[in-house]
Amino acid sequence: MHLVVTDLSAIRGGEVIFSGLSFRINEGEALIITGHNGSGKSTLLRVIAGLLTPATGEVCLNGKPEGASPDFDDRKFYEHCHYLGHENAMKPALSVEENLRFWRAMDDEPHLEIPEALEMVGLPALAHVPFGHLSTGQKRRISIARLLVSWRPVWLLDEPTAGLDTGSERQFAELMKIHLEDGGIILAATHIPLGLKNTQSLVMNTATMVDETQ
Repeated sequence: MHLVVTDLSAIRGGEVIFSGLSFRINEGEALIITGHNGSGKSTLLRVIAGLLTPATGEVCLNGKPEGASPDFDDRKFYEHCHYLGHENAMKPALSVEENLRFWRAMDDEPHLEIPEALEMVGLPALAHVPFGHLSTGQKRRISIARLLVSWRPVWLLDEPTAGLDTGSERQFAELMKIHLEDGGIILAATHIPLGLKNTQSLVMNTATMVDETQ
């Protein structure tokens, strides 16, 4: 399985945000996207997630991961993606468990059970707490648990460690490593190192790719 982006361009408000982007990421690899504010990092992830329409180019996922459902090849590309943006995409009035149950059903590819996912992010006791009552860091960790309760091979992460303390950053790095070891793919826009190996780097200021595979 590999993700291929070909001649991708995006325009917002009549302004070209980026153009001519082409790259390939194989299963088990991560692409780290860097660049100054306004260089197009978030826009790129939103285009790949299907939230914005590209001006030119295409995104496709070639191949099929082991154990994938029979209808894997019939889905649109973005249906194979988890998108974690600046917002946590949770309803404040619902409990942690209710929010995760919603996303598990919505994504239609169950993976970890909710208690196991909460254990993985270090918050097993908060299942029945309303999401709106959590601290900023706890909210982000619950949003990371959303990536675990259903299976999608491509993780699109926009500043995923925002609001996390050092310990939680290390914990999330381990979860990302597990996802890559399971044959997943990660694209992450970030200002700080994520502690991952086997990565490529895309610098949006210059739209250049650097292979940093280790």
